[in-house]
Amino acid sequence: MTSDFMNIFKKFLQYYRPYRFLFYADIFCALVVSLVDLAFPLILSYLSKNIFVKDKMVILNSILYIGVGLLVLYILKYFCQYFIASWGHIMGARMENNMRKDLFYHLQRMSFSYYDENNTGHMMSILVSDLFDISELAHHGPENVFISAIKIIGSFVVLAFINTQMTLMLFAVTVVMIVFSFCENKKMQRIFFDNRKKMGNINSSVQDSLLGIRVVKSFANENIEREKFDRSNNAYRISREKSYKVMGRFIAGNSFFEGLLYVVILATGAFFIANGSLTIPDLAVYALYINIFINPIDILINFAEQFQKGFAGFRRFLNILSMEPEIVDKKNAVPLEDVKGDIEYKNVSFSYNEKKQVLKNINVKIKAGEKIAFVGPSGGGKTTICSLLPRFYDVSSGSVMIDGKDIRDVTLESLRNSIGIVQQDVYLFSGTLKENIRYGKPEASDEEIMKAAKEANIHDYIMSLDNGYDTYVGERGVKLSGGQKQRISIARVFLENPPILILDEATSALDNESESFIQKSLEKLAKNRTTIVIAHRLSTIRNADEIIVIDGEGIKERGSHSELLQKGGLYAYYYNMQFEGLDIRK
Repeated sequence: MTSDFMNIFKKFLQYYRPYRFLFYADIFCALVVSLVDLAFPLILSYLSKNIFVKDKMVILNSILYIGVGLLVLYILKYFCQYFIASWGHIMGARMENNMRKDLFYHLQRMSFSYYDENNTGHMMSILVSDLFDISELAHHGPENVFISAIKIIGSFVVLAFINTQMTLMLFAVTVVMIVFSFCENKKMQRIFFDNRKKMGNINSSVQDSLLGIRVVKSFANENIEREKFDRSNNAYRISREKSYKVMGRFIAGNSFFEGLLYVVILATGAFFIANGSLTIPDLAVYALYINIFINPIDILINFAEQFQKGFAGFRRFLNILSMEPEIVDKKNAVPLEDVKGDIEYKNVSFSYNEKKQVLKNINVKIKAGEKIAFVGPSGGGKTTICSLLPRFYDVSSGSVMIDGKDIRDVTLESLRNSIGIVQQDVYLFSGTLKENIRYGKPEASDEEIMKAAKEANIHDYIMSLDNGYDTYVGERGVKLSGGQKQRISIARVFLENPPILILDEATSALDNESESFIQKSLEKLAKNRTTIVIAHRLSTIRNADEIIVIDGEGIKERGSHSELLQKGGLYAYYYNMQFEGLDIRK
C-alpha cells in the first residue's frame, strides 16, 4: 500500500470512532454469520462418517437434536443478518451525515477566492453522490472484507486438513488471482476518480443552465445549452465506458480463475482418489468448501467497484477538507465592539492570486457618520475596495482600519456584523418573505421584522399579498420585481442595524421610478451611519461628503460634487455623459 492510500485510510477510520459499538457489533455479527456458514459442511461431514452409517434407530434418535441445533444456529444467523442489514446501514448513514456536515461547515469557512475558482456544481456532486458512495463503503467495506477473510481462511484451513497437496495447488491459483486483481484495481482507481470529476462537470453544467434558464430562453439559446450539456454528458459516458471495460476485464479474469480452481480440483481429485489418498466423501466435503472459498471471492470482486467509487469520492472529499480558508481569525483576535465608524485605508495594495494588481497605495480616511462615494470605470477597483473592508479578501500590503484597529486583529464575525451591505444583485433564499428579512437578524421578533419592512417601504406591499409575510418568494426571489427584492435586502440591513453601510451599485439595475423610491429608503438607512457608496448613477451621490474618482491606476480625483464639477476633470466628464444638456454647475 502506498503512503497516500494509508493516509486516506487512517482519516477514513476516524469517522468510525463515534460509532465504535455499532462497528464492533456489526463485525461480531459478521463473524457469527461466517462461522455458521463454515460449520455446516463440517457438521455434514461428521454426520456422514459417524451417524448416517449406523442403524435406523440411531439416525432417527439423533436427527431431532441435530435439527434443533441447526435451527438454533440459523435463528442466530437471522438476527445477526438483520443487525448487519439494518444497524450496519444506519452506522453508514450516520457517518455520511457527519462527513456531509464537516464538508458543508468547511465550505462555509472558505474565502471568496475559493468560490472564484471553483464551481458549486462540483461541490454539490461531492455533497450528494460522492458521500452516498462513501457511506455504502463505510458499511459494506469492513463487513465484506471481514466475512470474506474469515470464510477464505477458515475454508482454506479445513481444505488443508482434508488434502494438503490439493490445497497447495489451490493456493497457487489463488495467488495468481490476487496479483491479477491488484493490478486491475489500480487501473480502476484512476478511472473511477476521473468518473467523479466528469460527474461534477455534469452537475456544474446543469446548475448553470437551470439557474440561468430565464437568460437561456430570452436569447432562445436552448440549443447552445444542450450542446454544452452533451459535451459534459458524453465525456462522463466515455469515462464510464472506460471504467466498465476495466471492470469487465477484472470480473471476467477472476471468473476465469474461479473456473480454473474447479478444473484443478476435478483433475487432482480424480488423481488422488485413483491412488487411494482421497475418499469420495472427502471430495464431496472438499467441493462444498470450495464453494465457501469462492463465494467470498465473488463478494470481493463485486465489492471492488463499490470500493473504488467510495475511495475516489472520499479522496475528493479530503481534497476539499485539506484546503485552508485564506481568511481566518488570528489566534489573538478580539471582538470589534462599540463601533463608531471611523475607517481608514492606509497604503492599501491588492491583487487577485498575485496576478494583475487591482489597487496600489490607496489612502482614504472616512470619519464616523460620513458618506463617501466611489465612482469610476468598471474594473477600476471600486468594489474591491469595499470587499476589503469586511475582509472578503485581505490586502496584499498596507492595512484597513476601523476605529483605529486593524481589521485583521478583530474577529471576522464581529467585523462583518458591524457592516451592512446592499448590493445590486440581491440574493433571496428559497422561503418566505419573513424568513428572508429575518436573515439580517436571526433572533428578531415579528414586530422587529415589520418595523424593518416599514423602514424599507416594503411593508404595505407585503400586507397586500394573500399570505403577507408568509408568502413564498420562489428560488432566488423570482416572484418579486427587482425593486421589491432590493427593498427586502434593505429591510435586512435595517434589521441588522450596523454602524457601517456599503451600498454597492444598489440602484443601478432599477428603473427611474423604482430608483427614486428606493433612494429614499437608502437615505433613511444611511442616516447616522458611516456609508460607502459605489454608484454609476451619479445623481444618487450628489449629497456625498466626498466623492472619490478611481480607475485602474488609482485615485484620480476627490472632493465634493460641486468641487469636482468645477475642476472639469474625469468626474465632470462622467456627469456630462449622464446629464447632457443640464447645467453642470448644479
